[in-house]
Amino acid sequence: MGFLFFIIASILWLPLTVINLLVTIFKNIKKHGFVKVIDKYFQQTAVDIDRFGNRNFRTTLNATLQRKGYKFGNVHETISSALGKNQLNRRLTFFGKIVCFILDKIDKNHCKKSIDDKLT
Repeated sequence: MGFLFFIIASILWLPLTVINLLVTIFKNIKKHGFVKVIDKYFQQTAVDIDRFGNRNFRTTLNATLQRKGYKFGNVHETISSALGKNQLNRRLTFFGKIVCFILDKIDKNHCKKSIDDKLT
């Protein structure tokens, strides 16, 4: 039964995302402007996907990004936040260091900043 619900949810995700984006733009464009609405929508969606990934992929993340450190898996936390905690405690694996390096190049001190980020 779980597999069937997974398939249904996966099929519905893309069309519902497009519909939701259009409704969000329509309802908020006059008040906030197109660019701001789009930016905020995609930022919040990215955080939600990140939190989902932190929870759903916790086994892989714990096996590959940290060693005997802060565990991935809290649904209320982003992957970047858990990476930042492991970065501070020097518990990142080589691969974890590479991921932090890339994120930190895109956004200076991204992993450490995400620990206190209101979005995590």
